[in-house]
Amino acid sequence: MIRRLLIANRGEIAVRVARTAREMGMETVGVFSEADAGSFHLRHMDRAASLGEGPPGETYLSAAGLIDAAKRTGADAVHPGYGFLSENADFARAVEAAGLVWVGPPPDAIAEMGDKLRARARMASAGVPVVPGSEPAAESDDALHAEALRLGLPVLVKAAAGGGGKGMVRVDAAEGLRPAFEEARRVAAAAFGDPRLYLEKLFERPRHIEFQIFGDAAGSVIQLFDRECSVQRRHQKIVEEAPSPALDAPLRSRMGDASVEAARAVRYVGAGTVEFLLDDRRNFYFLEMNTRLQVEHPITEETLGLDLVRAQLDIAAGGRIPDGWARLAPRGHAIEARLYAEDPVHFLPRSGELLAYVEPAGPGIRVDSGVARGSRIGVEYDPLIAKLVVSAPERSAAIARARRALDDWVVLGVETNAPLLRAVLDSEAFQSGRYSTELVATLPPRETADPPDAAWIAAAMALAAGSRGSELRGPGGLPDPWSAVTGWRAGA
Repeated sequence: MIRRLLIANRGEIAVRVARTAREMGMETVGVFSEADAGSFHLRHMDRAASLGEGPPGETYLSAAGLIDAAKRTGADAVHPGYGFLSENADFARAVEAAGLVWVGPPPDAIAEMGDKLRARARMASAGVPVVPGSEPAAESDDALHAEALRLGLPVLVKAAAGGGGKGMVRVDAAEGLRPAFEEARRVAAAAFGDPRLYLEKLFERPRHIEFQIFGDAAGSVIQLFDRECSVQRRHQKIVEEAPSPALDAPLRSRMGDASVEAARAVRYVGAGTVEFLLDDRRNFYFLEMNTRLQVEHPITEETLGLDLVRAQLDIAAGGRIPDGWARLAPRGHAIEARLYAEDPVHFLPRSGELLAYVEPAGPGIRVDSGVARGSRIGVEYDPLIAKLVVSAPERSAAIARARRALDDWVVLGVETNAPLLRAVLDSEAFQSGRYSTELVATLPPRETADPPDAAWIAAAMALAAGSRGSELRGPGGLPDPWSAVTGWRAGA
């Protein structure tokens, strides 16, 4: 039984895990860097432990610091959330070596699936179809160049230890190969401490579909159906839905069976996700396995009526997969939209203080967030503000509900990708369900965000005029607008 849980993360996922843990009667321990001491997630914890001064690499990514925090606060288990050290096998081993419960899969499974080359080889041996790619022995630039020509361009250059789209470069022509190798190695070494690369054949206009899986220590493995994750910008997901509109019952069954075989091949325990590419001929290929809870797990929860964090904690404490899970079937439709603090045109992170923040509410609307009014959005961490999750009996109703909820969401003080999310939901491709990973690239070009209408401009001018009394005075005692600093913002 887990009595006190340390959540080795921050932001919305820390809040999400804490809520379920407290419902289960567990005490929760939050962690923070000193620069992050006022973060919203700490309000949802029973205790808090400082990780000290320094950047993420010396705080949230410090295995020794996190284990020390667990010992100082009397925690007996560690939940890693997603990101940071959630897929770090050495951290998982260190947690277990310290006598703590690791809320995640076995360290050996993390190591096996975290190395993309080893994972591809293991899946192929288990009979799971994999994306055509380079041979494991191809490590030098010359060998990779030859492999690219063998596979046929275009190809993707990928980091062997990577994830989240980092270290991934598309190459369409032979002369672009060597510069791509250099760029991908640089990013992979900086992001993952591992410069190894491999190649995958690039499918044009594929779909990205994943299956939620769970395993227990007794050897049972089950799949909990699919999520469509094809709406991406720069290889990172921004809108997901469940179930996928691309799958019929026979294909869904075959892909679900393959995901179970993938998990069994590494003796998987806990929550994980098997990701596939689906080509235009409806052939599917293993892409990778995420050995953690996914950002988009809420849409599975909404369509199946489950709490996946509760299941993680139960299984980590020695529990079994419930018998009733084998009879589950998705009900209705769910969509998740990720709200980021970023320029919606160029996808550049934005920072600032949330001057106003009001989440949408109503039937079928859920928001998983890690912020509140007054929260500071910095550039030190992932710019995710919150996740909108909507559910409805039918897909069309879920789309309409998501669109209305986006319009009801009040976020002032920092620019967000809300205009891009609206453009996705409004697009004919998304509404028809016939879209691919190229959807965002096919949207009409946007040189700038939508300008405010005349009413907003008039209101801003009135507010500016009303605040003139606080400005410094210029010649003749008149207000000097150039001396006012109240409207100043860095970076436009």
